[in-house]
Amino acid sequence: MLQMIKNASVLNKAGELEQKNILISEGKILSIHDAEEGFVLTFDNETNPSDVNIEEIDVEGKLVVPGLIDMHVHLREPGFEHKETIESGSRSAVKGGFTTIACMPNTRPVTDDPETVQLVLDKAKEADLAKVLPYAAITVNELGRDLTDFDALKAAGAIGFTDDGVGVQSAQMMKDAMKKAAAMDMPVIAHCEDNSLVEGACVAEGAFAEKHGLKGIPNESEAIHVGRDILLAEATGVHYHVCHVSTEQSVRLIREAKKIGIKVTAEVCPHHLILADEDIPSLDANWKMNPPLRSRRDVEACIEGLEDGTIDIIVTDHAPHSEEEKAKGMELAPFGIVGFETAFPLLYTKFVATGKWSLSFLVEKMTTEPARVFRLDTGRLEEGAPADITVIDLTTERAVDPTEFATKGRNTPFTGWELTGWPVMTFVDGKKVYSDPALS
Repeated sequence: MLQMIKNASVLNKAGELEQKNILISEGKILSIHDAEEGFVLTFDNETNPSDVNIEEIDVEGKLVVPGLIDMHVHLREPGFEHKETIESGSRSAVKGGFTTIACMPNTRPVTDDPETVQLVLDKAKEADLAKVLPYAAITVNELGRDLTDFDALKAAGAIGFTDDGVGVQSAQMMKDAMKKAAAMDMPVIAHCEDNSLVEGACVAEGAFAEKHGLKGIPNESEAIHVGRDILLAEATGVHYHVCHVSTEQSVRLIREAKKIGIKVTAEVCPHHLILADEDIPSLDANWKMNPPLRSRRDVEACIEGLEDGTIDIIVTDHAPHSEEEKAKGMELAPFGIVGFETAFPLLYTKFVATGKWSLSFLVEKMTTEPARVFRLDTGRLEEGAPADITVIDLTTERAVDPTEFATKGRNTPFTGWELTGWPVMTFVDGKKVYSDPALS
């Protein structure tokens, strides 16, 4: 059966909205044409045959964009299914408008062998929701001692190598990993953190930490690894991707590296574009994440870095934890917040609706650019592309309510925030995998 998404507001190349109908066939976009125009179908040499069934889906002028892409997520399975499963995380992703997600390997067991990569792929296929791309660990058990079998992991389906959750502490180990990955034309994705500077710390170094007598995480704990790895990337020629940039120093280093042609890309999370440590209202651990919320100066540097192209893409770093774990308080609770279901509304409300960014800029940073950086065959709303499509309501305002999340996690600092720009329908390869109940 063919599908027709009718009366879609689609961004053209000039960033203007146009009313279009989108025809989908066998998981691909067959045609995008003006809403008031007809189209021509030819089957078995018969033009517009009368017996062709077309399912019409009228989106009534809502925004239609390529499916959102999130290249940094934690699905927790295997090993931490009480926090999230691949199924529950994928369901949360498509509710948030994400059609492709890349999951980190800091599971138990760590995703450091082909069998675990295959398990992730099998679970994702079983869920049949978002497209799930697994990263594999750089080192065995993410302990920083021995490299994993990169060749076997790539063959199993891993899309890149990272020890996310911990930084690779040894420069020699990281250089060896980069040399190997470069020879295979694979990216190295780095969680940048010098452990000697962060042990026992739970929030950023600054006024909040001082007020509450907490050990702070300094900016240089991130930037030292960024600078080191940029030099190693220059030496090895690898595609080096910096995870969740959060400091002014990191932005500065990445900007200079790009100027001289080093193959470095970077990502930033919504919370590091919106919140600073001065915004933390209490010792509520739902405000605890790694990297931590930094100073307002760092926030502004990250915004500027995204706007000038130093930072390439937006990710969520979706990191669910149980309510019991987060109830342990700021010092003892694990780092991390959930992000799938609030990412687009937060950024639309704070940056597009206020006139700071164009709508096309935001959409590109969450679709076209991730696809470019990681060479994915998606992130495009054009004829012949996979029918990965997200429909977004730009007008309805509602509050963030964690009790309504599809993720198992409720750990968000944005509870109660009034936002617009909510995804209401999501298609993956033409299959409708999410629809807001309010639409029915």
